[in-house]
Amino acid sequence: MIKTGMNLLLWTTHVTEEHDGILDQIKKMGFDAVEVPIFDTSDLAPYERLGKRLKALGLGATAVTVMGAETNPISPDARIRDAAVAHLDRVLECGQAFGCEILCGPIHSAIGVFSNEAPTDDEFKHGVETLQRAAEKAQARGIRMAVEYLNRFEIYFLTTAAQAARFVRAVNHPHCKMMYDSFHAHIEEKSQEEAIASCAAETIHAHVSENDRGIPGTGQVDWDGYFTGLLRSGYSGYLTIEAFGRALPALAAATRVWRDLFPDAMGLCRDGLRFIKGNLAARDA
Repeated sequence: MIKTGMNLLLWTTHVTEEHDGILDQIKKMGFDAVEVPIFDTSDLAPYERLGKRLKALGLGATAVTVMGAETNPISPDARIRDAAVAHLDRVLECGQAFGCEILCGPIHSAIGVFSNEAPTDDEFKHGVETLQRAAEKAQARGIRMAVEYLNRFEIYFLTTAAQAARFVRAVNHPHCKMMYDSFHAHIEEKSQEEAIASCAAETIHAHVSENDRGIPGTGQVDWDGYFTGLLRSGYSGYLTIEAFGRALPALAAATRVWRDLFPDAMGLCRDGLRFIKGNLAARDA
């Protein structure tokens, strides 16, 4: 059964007690889960507290993280690849503290770091070996990893559904699969439906994200192809809204959000959830 989620990056990069009211509202709206950013791994306590809060509310949880230059899984430097495994294990430990089911994100390579060349065979080999090691850590913590391909302006290693599917097939581990994001696909794919079909067997998570990162259903994404493709593929995971605003200057800069994309965050949640449920109902999901 498909469930719905809301990515908390709309409000914060680090969830604390000050966001309890947001969790309450998300639950009241009818979402099944939240997606928790794990960027600060210095202290487990906030994540342990969050786990208790989510359990009390009856909300499920997924998580999102990114890799940097010093934790780049495809680096030619073995020490950096070792650091990538250690970092992912710590992220997974934080996720375990709040009952995370899936850790998603571009965990295959460093975001915003470019070689100015096409990906190499050595990079592919390094990435596969690093993620195989990380997948063992994920399995031990009871979490599945979902590799996310991004568009060419944010990353260069994996930028299409076919590339991501090939990568996770090479990793060949039950705790390392992939996710599909409508925003990146809108930029990189010829067809949402065909792209989804190309990676159906490997996809365990999906983001619902408009082409301008605003309210789902108000932009140019081929949503008919997206929903039709997912349902025809037999997808039964989370449909998690990912949107970005200007509440946090650093995050707004990182996501290149230079103007207001929607009137208010909770309105985006309500409209986005209504949009998802309407599309599922129209297809008898």
